[in-house]
Amino acid sequence: MTSPIQDTILSLLAPLAEGKSIDPMNVAKAVQPERWQQILGHVRTNAIELAREGKVVILRHNKPVNPEKFRGVYRIRTRLEGDPTSFEDTVEGDDAGDDATEA
Repeated sequence: MTSPIQDTILSLLAPLAEGKSIDPMNVAKAVQPERWQQILGHVRTNAIELAREGKVVILRHNKPVNPEKFRGVYRIRTRLEGDPTSFEDTVEGDDAGDDATEA
């Protein structure tokens, strides 16, 4: 079951060449052209959910990031073969060295 925002994300990604990404602002404008700024947070939430499901990847500086931990400006693209899939492991406290200051 997908939301209208998730449907829009997937439909905007579908015609793109492999590896190309979309700006969340374009998703918001496609869903609600007059009030797009007000739904940017919902676009982010829906993009994260799609990333959890393995349908898309969240990018920062053109690199896949953990959908649970990223901050700031991001883009969305379809998952490619070779993209990391184990972000979920680090969310639950798996000590991967990221939080070495916690002791």
